Amino acid sequence: MGGEKQSMKPIHVFSGSSHPELAREVCGLLGVGCAKSSTISFSNENLLVHVEEDVRGCDTFVIGTASSPLHTNMMEIFILCDTLRAYGARTITAVIPYFPYIRSDKQDRAGVVVVARLVASLLETSGATSVLLLDLHAPQEQGFFRIPAHVLTARHLLADHLRTFDLSDAVLVSPDAGEVKDLEPFTEMLNLPMAVIDKRRVDDTETPHSRGIVGDVEGRTAILIDDEIASAGTMCASAEFLMSRGARRVWAMCTHPVFSGNAIERLRRSAIEKIIVSNSLPISESKRLDNLTVLSVAPILADAMRHFWG
Repeated sequence: MGGEKQSMKPIHVFSGSSHPELAREVCGLLGVGCAKSSTISFSNENLLVHVEEDVRGCDTFVIGTASSPLHTNMMEIFILCDTLRAYGARTITAVIPYFPYIRSDKQDRAGVVVVARLVASLLETSGATSVLLLDLHAPQEQGFFRIPAHVLTARHLLADHLRTFDLSDAVLVSPDAGEVKDLEPFTEMLNLPMAVIDKRRVDDTETPHSRGIVGDVEGRTAILIDDEIASAGTMCASAEFLMSRGARRVWAMCTHPVFSGNAIERLRRSAIEKIIVSNSLPISESKRLDNLTVLSVAPILADAMRHFWG
């Protein structure tokens, strides 16, 4: 068996354009170099992807995330996977820490489709043989995939960071009832009480209104937890509401720092004292707020990829 292992071809880890820093960190942890590929974007927004490695019979990984420009970055992942399939890769694992359209996960009105399921089908069609994901919006979304889909979590990474602080007066807060599922694992890991804000939203464009709270936050450090911060409307409104209910201070924590639209301006003006996120998405220097802490998910991804390789 030892001789067989030595004769195996090495893995190839390809990086899309969406998050090369994360890909390099993962490769460093795996002890391999980033596989060579190049992408050219033409003036009509078409892409030319060139794989510059011999991948025949090899296990391959494509690391990319749903960052802006979203559709260009996702198309690059699809083309990379298709190219690897065309040139004989044995396996193709798409490593996508932040999956696109993940909140478009249900048909909640007439005339719409489940777009996240469509993206899952496109990955399979493009040649991916398996997928590595991180903290989906809802557990059932794993079922959108007909190829093996492995969902990792950054919760332990975030919880370990929280343990470096004095949490004697802390309470974990869900910004609405729908996010309680994200809160419960943290209450178990950290042995902290929880509270839930009663939030109402008229439509997808309106800032939600907090109407009440279940749980005690008065005089406490209230830690808001969600799977992502997108426009930051929910987080900032929730922080203001918690302060009005007597919270001593408010922190915010999530896996996915989407930071879309006016999110940075909102967070800068908000009552939130600390913001703790992972690097499932790249964060440009212009978005690096003074109170922002970014934790790396590279060890989580590298460990999972090592199991695929081994």
